[in-house]
Amino acid sequence: MLDRIKIALQHLLPKRWLTELAGWGAERRGGWLTRGVITLFVRWYKVDMQEAQQQDVAAYPTFNAFFVRPLRDEARPIDADPAVLVLPADGIISQLGPIEGEQVFQAKGHHYSLEALLAGNESMIARFRDGSFATTYLAPRDYHRVHMPCNGVLREMLYVPGELFSVNPLTAANIPNLFARNERIICLFDTDFGPMAQILVGATIVGSIETVWAGAVTPPRQGIIKRWRYPQADADGAVVLLKGQEMGRFKLGSTVINLFAGKNVLLGEHLYTRYVTRVGQRLAHGIAQTDSPLT
Repeated sequence: MLDRIKIALQHLLPKRWLTELAGWGAERRGGWLTRGVITLFVRWYKVDMQEAQQQDVAAYPTFNAFFVRPLRDEARPIDADPAVLVLPADGIISQLGPIEGEQVFQAKGHHYSLEALLAGNESMIARFRDGSFATTYLAPRDYHRVHMPCNGVLREMLYVPGELFSVNPLTAANIPNLFARNERIICLFDTDFGPMAQILVGATIVGSIETVWAGAVTPPRQGIIKRWRYPQADADGAVVLLKGQEMGRFKLGSTVINLFAGKNVLLGEHLYTRYVTRVGQRLAHGIAQTDSPLT
């Protein structure tokens, strides 16, 4: 009964208004009030501050500054094997596996299509048909910077407006097409292992989604699809990111979806639903292509 009430509230609550209010509050410099909120958050969610570069909560001027806190350099070692793709975020594996044609598995009884997820972008859909995917859920207690699974050249970014449902496991199991309905930023990369999409999915109370090359992509929320294209690696204005390098961040928790093409990437057999993830650990083995975009 409680779960039914929680799902019903997802439909009834003014999610956008709550999200904008939370985003506004998280950017305020509230002095003792901000310190108190951060302290309570750390205790409630059992956040491991020993991993943070700055462990003193009083050093964070805003809640958002705390929430996107950088970790100590040695806290997340990156697997150095050039054939290994690494996990992009701290959290848990929500789902992973093959893309069946254009169908991506969300939860028991629920699939969503590449067409819906990628906002009808035919060129992207064609790249990832019959490929593979991994979905990582970031809980509030997790580190909220998102990193690159492998070296990549950014070729396209799409902002797709949408709902702001929560993306926790309960919601994923009960709301159809959840990730294709929510606001999201789709980043398409050329990699040594073929094309890869890294998708940052918005949610209730996620006040902002940022990338390292564009800053805050949302807000503002203008209700229209936006598209940016980027040049090849050797051209002016190219965005080239290395494995393990930060590519974006959430200001409050959400979900990352990775899409891989064909059979170029073999997801690790050690991974399973609800597997606890840490940035830099092994996600998959990649089969390098002869026409690398980085050379």
